[in-house]
Amino acid sequence: MSETKLIAYAVSDSTGKTAKHLMESAIGQFPDSEVQIKSFSFVRSLERIDEIIEKAKADNAIIAYTFVKTEMREHLNELAEKNNLDYIDMMDQPLNMVEKRLEVEAKEEFALKYKLDEEYFKRIEAMEFTLRFDDLNESKGIAEADIVLVGVSRTSKTPLSVHLSYLGYKTANVPLVPEVDVHPSVLENKDNKVVGLTIDPELLNDIRIERLKKMGLGDDATYAAKERINQEFEYSDSIMEEIGCPIIDVTDKTIEETAVEVLSYFNE
Repeated sequence: MSETKLIAYAVSDSTGKTAKHLMESAIGQFPDSEVQIKSFSFVRSLERIDEIIEKAKADNAIIAYTFVKTEMREHLNELAEKNNLDYIDMMDQPLNMVEKRLEVEAKEEFALKYKLDEEYFKRIEAMEFTLRFDDLNESKGIAEADIVLVGVSRTSKTPLSVHLSYLGYKTANVPLVPEVDVHPSVLENKDNKVVGLTIDPELLNDIRIERLKKMGLGDDATYAAKERINQEFEYSDSIMEEIGCPIIDVTDKTIEETAVEVLSYFNE
């Protein structure tokens, strides 16, 4: 196993998601490098900052942080500079911009607890729905879904469905298999909520071979055979053409990129 070349700290007086996502986005541009992210959430005292800086020194870490209190930001900045640690204050400029435009000083209060509001419950309901109707060719899920994904096996239907559900969309996904008839409501697509997924056949072949290896099976199984894959694509192409649904090629796309493309059809 290769050694970690860099350690990044995501520090916040709240959940730390913003700082962590920033680090993940930056690190994603260096796919061949080993980088570890350590999160420190609900940091609300100067003493806790002192402890984190000591850890950062030992790790020679870079630091991204979000603090609403000026005192805490200045304290971390001072210690980071004193210890020659690279850091980025993700709140200073946004706060200053808003203060300047509104001509009102920030209250500098710790983030309020998440409200269990309508959007929260909508997201939870969507996630439960999506897990319940994962990889099923069943009328209830198709009828109640906001989005229905169709495609052959290993075209990222499940992870994409889960991501869309986190965004609040009830998502059902239906596998397209030559030996199984697609439910009539999918073919009818009365609500125009079906989206097809496709992928480069060569890449799909590689993905399926890896899947078989993880399952402890040989790579010569029919599931990964090129003849079988071609047969499945012929079937899925014919089904998607019959439905008349938009088709997204997920080759070399991240789940997030595909989700944006899926939602673009509905936002239109």
